[in-house]
Amino acid sequence: MDVGILGTGIVAQTIGTRLIELGHGVKLGSRMSNNEKARAWAKRAGKLASFGTFAETAKFGEVLFNCVSGMGTLSALDYPSAADLNNKVLIDVANPLDYTRGAPPTLSVCNTDSLAEQIQRLHPLLHVVKALNTMNVDVMVNPERVHGPHDVFICGNDKDAKDTVTMILMEWFRWESVIDLGDITNARGMEMALPLWLSLQKKLGTNIFNFKIAR
Repeated sequence: MDVGILGTGIVAQTIGTRLIELGHGVKLGSRMSNNEKARAWAKRAGKLASFGTFAETAKFGEVLFNCVSGMGTLSALDYPSAADLNNKVLIDVANPLDYTRGAPPTLSVCNTDSLAEQIQRLHPLLHVVKALNTMNVDVMVNPERVHGPHDVFICGNDKDAKDTVTMILMEWFRWESVIDLGDITNARGMEMALPLWLSLQKKLGTNIFNFKIAR
């Protein structure tokens, strides 16, 4: 499958590298066609890797990942045409982190709205599924890095899109427990888990941990 990844940072590159290892074609996208980080990644990643603009990446991908920084996501999605977004699945892994006041960051949107909902409102024919935003990227693509059972959460309005994302998580990334929280409004809680995640990261001194829901 051809996968378009919006973004060129460590999250985009790590997901892209894992997908290429699995035999998928991957294009990283940015605002500029000659992004140096994307160019260097594609050279390292091999013949299945490519890079281009956000518009080119959206056109390329049968499935899309949003790995743009949360505050830059909405403007990034202005670049592709509606025809290259409509009816595609967008896996939104971004968090609306605001570093304008320094670290630790705050959330630019929370409580009554979420980044995923903002994307869905602006692109109503795009099938947005929130997923993978509650963990470090190494855990996203290699859940076995965390010992014992643990969970990944998803939410979205379209059942078929969530089925597709569940397949990707379980068959490609080898997740054993996917919890569907319901419609896209549940992205509020998923994104608001980030302050807790940051506190745990500081306390534990590692990025390699995750949430497990005990029943």
